[in-house]
Amino acid sequence: GGKEHGENVVLKDEREYHFENNFGYISLGQGPHLWTPETPWLYHLKISTDRDEVYTYAGLRTIESRAEGGVPRLFLNGQKIFLHGVLDQGYYPEGIFLPSSLKEYGRDILRMKRLGFNCLRKHVKIEPETFYYLCDTLGMLVIQDMVNSGNYHYLTSSLFSNLGILKKPDTWFRNLGRERKLFFVSQMKKTIRKLYNHPCVAVYTIFNEGWGQFESDRLYELAKRRDPTRLIDSTSGWYMQKKSDFYSRHIYYRNRILPSSGKPMLLSECGGYTLAAGKNEWKKTFGYGQCHSRKELTDKVLAMYREMVLPSIQKGLCGSILTQFSDVEGEINGLYTSDRKICKVSPEEMRKIAEEIREKL
Repeated sequence: GGKEHGENVVLKDEREYHFENNFGYISLGQGPHLWTPETPWLYHLKISTDRDEVYTYAGLRTIESRAEGGVPRLFLNGQKIFLHGVLDQGYYPEGIFLPSSLKEYGRDILRMKRLGFNCLRKHVKIEPETFYYLCDTLGMLVIQDMVNSGNYHYLTSSLFSNLGILKKPDTWFRNLGRERKLFFVSQMKKTIRKLYNHPCVAVYTIFNEGWGQFESDRLYELAKRRDPTRLIDSTSGWYMQKKSDFYSRHIYYRNRILPSSGKPMLLSECGGYTLAAGKNEWKKTFGYGQCHSRKELTDKVLAMYREMVLPSIQKGLCGSILTQFSDVEGEINGLYTSDRKICKVSPEEMRKIAEEIREKL
């Protein structure tokens, strides 16, 4: 957990990460041990030839959506689950795109688990294999974004759409060119192939906020053929077309109950309140509502969950992604400072709201 902001955060029970952790063996006559965030059971596998031996692991889990009592729900291994997550952009002060130690990936996962979260939305970035291995080992679901490709325009791609002013079909995005489209499709296929065997990866996001968006229905079908074991958020935020496993929205600036849509609803970005804490060398301090103390930030986050997330669950809301894990350059709306030394919210209150979400299912 964390201490009051202004003090260093001490992670309790920090441990080394070994390949022996959390592994078991299949026994004849027994049912399989299924992988969940609470019990991330993994099986040792050894493949032997005359000349070599290869060690690897496997986890067994399913994820699906179906209606229960007329309300869309998500099910992990046949049990209802809510994707209670945070946006994770994967930036680090030491190396920007990489931490100083690969163990820092594990520490970040544990930081979020201690706040009650069970999911990270890996935002438009593919991490090294170690990150996904540690999510498998420590028990953290992942929503994996495809990397953005194409032009970004603040007014049309963010502001107007966030306010509900613009609704456009895929054909509106005409400035990509054939080469750029082929490149995106190629990289999407490679991403799915790379991550296919990781049990932690539960959802793919194809397009985020219209960045480089084109033919999202066709790409949904392509991704489903490549990997029918995952759910797909075709258009995170807005510009939704016909085919997606979610009705996906980004809602900032206001709290409101989401209306039923017939699909599982995913609040794929929300919150984003700012609090300046610790050392900040950035001139820009972007966010979606300013706070001046740890208590004020915690209260705003809790109000968002209680006014928007919790009452929307009975309407079919199946997941929410809070913006964001840590401060990044130009954005101070993280739950942690960029150096991870300060936790800006109350861990105890965050765990309580996680329990309230579980009780709503």
